[in-house]
Amino acid sequence: MGVQVVPKDEFLSCVGQKFEPGPWTELTQERINEFADCTDDHQFIHVDEEAAKQTPFGGTIAHGFLTLSCLVPMTSGLGVMPEGVVMGVNYGFDKVRFLAPVRAGKKVRAHVEIADIQQKDDNRFLVKQNITVEIEGEETPALACEWLSMVFTG
Repeated sequence: MGVQVVPKDEFLSCVGQKFEPGPWTELTQERINEFADCTDDHQFIHVDEEAAKQTPFGGTIAHGFLTLSCLVPMTSGLGVMPEGVVMGVNYGFDKVRFLAPVRAGKKVRAHVEIADIQQKDDNRFLVKQNITVEIEGEETPALACEWLSMVFTG
């Protein structure tokens, strides 16, 4: 795996390109608990294994925002960039949907498609990626989003 680098004048033609899924990331109970501590979101469905067993989920589930925050490592090495990249910055999301809960201990991975690239000036590109996060062994994805990045070239 690795990010594909293309000449700057060919970057806009990468719209529609899809990539192999990224590596699996396990969302362990320990990781869920640490996220709860970082965000002060200790809702029982995430951290109380006994109480969560009594819910329709049958156990604890990862925070949707934990799954979303794992996009950076899950997409590392996926995608395409123009030559001469100086940096890329998170520009936000146009849409985020949490479609299915991720049970503690499950593995997830990202699927990436370049949805749009807008050249803002000679050295800036706004990139929209369609991301779907697959849950290992499940049909419904954990989340789907449109993720925006601003890419700066030299």
